[in-house]
Amino acid sequence: MADLFDLTSKNALITGGNNGIGLGMAEGLAAAGASVAIWGRNAERNATARDVIAAYGVDAYAFEVDVASEEEVVDAFAATVETLGHLDSVFANAGVGALATPFGAMTTDEWRRVFAVNMEGVFWTFREAVNHMQPRGAGSLVVTSSVSADMGFPRGEHYAATKAGVRALIQGLAVEYGRHGIRANAVSPGWVVTGMTESFIEGDQFEANVKPRIPAGRWGAPEDFAGIAVYLASDASRWHTGDTITIDGGYLQF
Repeated sequence: MADLFDLTSKNALITGGNNGIGLGMAEGLAAAGASVAIWGRNAERNATARDVIAAYGVDAYAFEVDVASEEEVVDAFAATVETLGHLDSVFANAGVGALATPFGAMTTDEWRRVFAVNMEGVFWTFREAVNHMQPRGAGSLVVTSSVSADMGFPRGEHYAATKAGVRALIQGLAVEYGRHGIRANAVSPGWVVTGMTESFIEGDQFEANVKPRIPAGRWGAPEDFAGIAVYLASDASRWHTGDTITIDGGYLQF
């Protein structure tokens, strides 16, 4: 059974892998033996995350990339493949949050800011990935969605729309590329304490209103996503595709 989850000789890319859920995934992959490349916009955080990942005794690389730029994604993907030799799994995790703007006051620039990273960045990353994986006849694509796609999300409609949109993208990729040995799945987190959420998630009012609705009784943590990353990158998930896997402490069930 352990062999199913052994990622030795496997190579993985995680966008937005220098903090939060992305880094939690990267650490899980490294602990299972994978060589890991991360993309992030902040060079200092990239370097720190790379050292954290390398401490597991694997090869670790960091690239400074803004996934809202098609040119940067294309160039960085080529550089990542050149560095690692090939990629077995690609995790499109990079994302930005909403500014809590009332929908009626939302500007086009704010709408496009979120879509550029959360939707177009995923498109460009996965386009490069399938063109790399198809000739190899194997690969795993994973996108980070959100439970915001399953509920009304006031003042964050654009964020929720992108997180629902990437699920539809995943379903299409699973159908189109399954015959080429490529599987595609989404991971849908609930309320997780990260750099994106900590400014409000730990506020007294938010905690009083939301935390009691989580049956597990706590906020999520980045390390809660290490196991699912290993599963989706491993041979254990070789027949698992087109799915959305919710990890939310039971939030949507209550």
